[in-house]
Amino acid sequence: MIRCIAVDDEPLALRQIKSYIERIPSLELVATCRNAAEAEATLDRQPIDLVFVDINMPGRSGLDLVRGLETPPMIIFTTAYSEFAVEGFRLDAVDYLLKPFSFAEFNRAAEKALSLHNLMQLQRQLDTDTNTNASIAEVEPDIAPTSDSISIKADYKVSIVRYADIIYIESVGEYIRLHLANSAPITTLFRLKNMESALPSDTFMRVHRSYIVNLNYVKSYGRGRIYLTNDEYVPLSINHKETFREYIESKRPL
Repeated sequence: MIRCIAVDDEPLALRQIKSYIERIPSLELVATCRNAAEAEATLDRQPIDLVFVDINMPGRSGLDLVRGLETPPMIIFTTAYSEFAVEGFRLDAVDYLLKPFSFAEFNRAAEKALSLHNLMQLQRQLDTDTNTNASIAEVEPDIAPTSDSISIKADYKVSIVRYADIIYIESVGEYIRLHLANSAPITTLFRLKNMESALPSDTFMRVHRSYIVNLNYVKSYGRGRIYLTNDEYVPLSINHKETFREYIESKRPL
């Protein structure tokens, strides 16, 4: 359960957020606040995981509130003015809701927060569990997998990417780049070997030291290349060729 507060000087906006939160089982609304001072007092009194905060408020803005927090919780900004989006994401906001927003938009933002919350809990568990073999250096907080998707933190936001939309993944230095079926590539700081472990092995395969492919997008292969349905190709290394060939030919002829 994610404990959250809503901060907005408009009563109607607070009522809308309250009604949306009541429809999401993973969220618990602890308090509503009319200004930055009320929000600070609430945050000082009790632990809060997520803050929905309006940017444009009399006195101190939502941006000022977040900047002044020593250890801010997860933040989702709400505002009627799109020009504040970049500044909001610079403050590591989970998402940015442009008023008026629908329940579907609100729910998507909440799902991002839930994925990030679960990831932070895992990180804390690994940090305190003396029986685990994983060290803090091995914990990479920018990726959070679920049964059918993966949450990726990049470019000041968290994106939920369905496995079915990932065509292939390439390693680019210390980063990885996800090439997607219906949107622009996403680049994030992560290691390819750990990404491989996070993905379902019945769908994704490492085919090169720098590439993972979604087997559902494979069209053909030959001469050290794998040709994909989006008309791109990736290299197939000698070390991975036999495993790839056996798997593909056992599933379907190309």
